[in-house]
Amino acid sequence: PSVARKKVSVGFDGGQLSSDAGVLLLRGVEKQLGLAERLASCIREWRKPEAIVHPLAEMLRLRMFAIASGYEDADDCDFLRHDPIFKMAVGHAPESGDPLCSQPTMSRLENALSRTGVARLMAAMVEQFCASYRRAPRSITLDIDDTLDTVHGHQQLSFFNAHYDERCFLPIHIDEGTSGKPVAMVLREGKTPSGTEVRTILKHVVKRIRGHWPKVHILVRGDNHYARHEAMAWCEAQGVDYMFGFA
Repeated sequence: PSVARKKVSVGFDGGQLSSDAGVLLLRGVEKQLGLAERLASCIREWRKPEAIVHPLAEMLRLRMFAIASGYEDADDCDFLRHDPIFKMAVGHAPESGDPLCSQPTMSRLENALSRTGVARLMAAMVEQFCASYRRAPRSITLDIDDTLDTVHGHQQLSFFNAHYDERCFLPIHIDEGTSGKPVAMVLREGKTPSGTEVRTILKHVVKRIRGHWPKVHILVRGDNHYARHEAMAWCEAQGVDYMFGFA
């Protein structure tokens, strides 16, 4: 599809070059899902309207596309902001369009979010999951697990984890077990989650899902990290089935 009212064509004769042409496919997917706009609506705008150059949705698109392409640091924005493919993916013309946001601007966005704002973003992901179904399913399976996210410095909340022998974060991922669709992700410190934390996360996710589908049957699956008394007692009280491993 066209970008900034300009026709898109492919050529092999040099000119402006980029090694990340696949980002345009991600643009098509994001445009269909409307993910950036959904997430942007969860963030309270802190900037003066007359001083805004880069809208929140545009910044989120750049960040998502950059991470998906292997550019995980906000620092990378300083050269990606001029990359013709990334400019097109965000909605700017590759040559005449204005540069995208720089590292300082992206870092201010990442540091502007409060704990409440992060919770809103997680809720928006659950809403995105529910919106992906045309009609309410009879049952869903929520697979919950944490995954190693190694750090290379002394970032806030990064801990040394003896199991992985790494300094890391251990974000929690919840996916739907039958379809494989992502449901929620929670960035968190690099330690095993407590029973109270597991219960709190399940409580918020299940509440959101049942807000859309009151009668859906829910099965939660997890390894022994999640076989906690608090989590199991809550599931039983809420009519949620569970299948946890035991050490």
